[in-house]
Amino acid sequence: MRKHLFGVLTAGVALSLVVSGQSVAEPVQVSQADPMLAFLPPEAEVDWAAVHRIREARKQSRLAASSKARTAGQPLTYNEKEPVGTQGGNDTPAKAEHVAGFGTGRGKNPKLTLTGDLAIDPTIPVVPPFAEVNDAIPLGSDTGVPARGKSVRTSGTIGDGPYGSGGDGTGDHDFYQLAGGTTGSFATVETSTPTGDLDTLLAAYDATGQLLSQQDNLAGSTDSRLQVFVPAGQHAYVMVAAAGPGGIPADPMKPGTGKRVLTEGPYDLTIATGDAQDDKDFFSVDLRAGDVLGASAAGKATRVVVHDPAGREVFGSSQDASFLYADNSPLPAGGNAVADFVAPKDGRYTVSTENGEGRYDVTVEAYRPGSELNPRPEVLTIFLDFNGARVNTRVYGADPGGNRDLSALKKFLPGWGLTDADENAVIDSVVATARENIEHDLAAKGTNRRFAVRVLNSRDHADPWGQPNVSRVVVGGTIAESGIQTVGIAQSIDAGNFGKEETSLVLLDLLSSPAAQTSVSLNRYLTPASDKIAFIGRAIGNITAHEAGHMSGSWHQDQFNALDSIMDQGGNPKGMFGVGPDGIGGTADDLDVDFHEDVLNPNEGFTGIEDSLNRTAWAYTRGAN
Repeated sequence: MRKHLFGVLTAGVALSLVVSGQSVAEPVQVSQADPMLAFLPPEAEVDWAAVHRIREARKQSRLAASSKARTAGQPLTYNEKEPVGTQGGNDTPAKAEHVAGFGTGRGKNPKLTLTGDLAIDPTIPVVPPFAEVNDAIPLGSDTGVPARGKSVRTSGTIGDGPYGSGGDGTGDHDFYQLAGGTTGSFATVETSTPTGDLDTLLAAYDATGQLLSQQDNLAGSTDSRLQVFVPAGQHAYVMVAAAGPGGIPADPMKPGTGKRVLTEGPYDLTIATGDAQDDKDFFSVDLRAGDVLGASAAGKATRVVVHDPAGREVFGSSQDASFLYADNSPLPAGGNAVADFVAPKDGRYTVSTENGEGRYDVTVEAYRPGSELNPRPEVLTIFLDFNGARVNTRVYGADPGGNRDLSALKKFLPGWGLTDADENAVIDSVVATARENIEHDLAAKGTNRRFAVRVLNSRDHADPWGQPNVSRVVVGGTIAESGIQTVGIAQSIDAGNFGKEETSLVLLDLLSSPAAQTSVSLNRYLTPASDKIAFIGRAIGNITAHEAGHMSGSWHQDQFNALDSIMDQGGNPKGMFGVGPDGIGGTADDLDVDFHEDVLNPNEGFTGIEDSLNRTAWAYTRGAN
């Protein structure tokens, strides 16, 4: 499905591009950028089907890499003390069960396996199975949810209708209608198969039949769980079917368009909104400042949350996005939900698991940052390449990927009304902004650590790319040259900075395009009153720091709240560029945009407060003074 989100160009199709006012003669094939890694313009059409394909490929690669990066040693094991089937014993941070002996300090074990049971929510009403035939979107059974404040349990059978093994053999598919109400709503949908052979698949569609998402395996089981957002005044449709080839019908608008009978049998279905009284199990662990914590929930638990010593939620996850980690990150991958967190100070933190019914196990691991792993830690380098570079775009999931040659910064100066004589001044401004955001702000953090990061550039320094402990940001190139539809993109999101030799891109074609072409063009904010070079340099420097922030471990933050932050997601270019209240770039009221503690982006499946300055700082620590 394609939906407008944060970018301009449509993935996977031939495009005629305009770059700095000049048409590209030949149409080009471009790949969808993963929105979690990319800084995209507001007008983008995101091809979610392409995103899912990219993510699946990265997930398989990441799981293979994770097995190589996994460290030796047996974990601690801890089983919750709350009696099975009950709630309230350990359901808040204040009631957390403490696990002694876990941590990165001397004599501690940095690996932990938590086991327990999540109790059934007794408040959700149970309704009888809905009648067949409900094998297509127009025939979907009306559940009455997720209108806010309503949840429901029901049951059904795959194989009992006219299309199962007792019918024409095309395969049974049960559709359920969810209503968004007046405000829109999230619903969590889960299947359970306590008896029989059925291996379930859950899929979500919009009213036109576009596939929104799918899930066919809770980690460690053959059941499924899916989160669905239903916009206000609209409907979504959840399908229960059998997992496997042919589980998705050829046409969800027409019954009987499956391919074959797969597994069959009964299932229980729960559709719950935010009013459900979920059981939550909290466990406390002691962390040192800079510890990089990873947690992965499997079994029946589908959400994992980290709280700080004050009880604030600092990272909540109902998804596995570990495929975006660096290949050599040791953090746990896989599972129903994966979280990562960098502790800003010593203290007692909590890890909780929730959103499920039944037995679970949660893997919790802690590591020191990657820069501390060497016996003699090295200074880490971020190299800004303005001269053009050759980049293998497969590292971003580009399809087709391969080596691509990107143009130098100089090529784009005319798009801003500048000449070659202005190049040095623009580079000075970009470098100054990147250094202020990375070197200066980390040094001002005020800890007892030694932060060792230097920002070099292609004009003033020999190219160190290819050497150990060197990552680079290529500032230049176009969508046509890279084959990726984005303004910026990072290679990974690497809490702890374990992959210290990565490449990010800041493409300049849209930034230098005519003002009317896209809202991400810097020309939209330039007037005769602007200090043009200062504004261009700061805007590019902020995006450069944004991509470096991903490589040092930060996720996107909310771009539409009151705080403009370097890690804000695309979609609000005015905020990222630091344009002040007068709406003009390069004037006295422009804003200094920095790494901040801010809300994680609510559209990317995470919750809580992310301290991006802390994450970046600990990515570049050399140890205690």
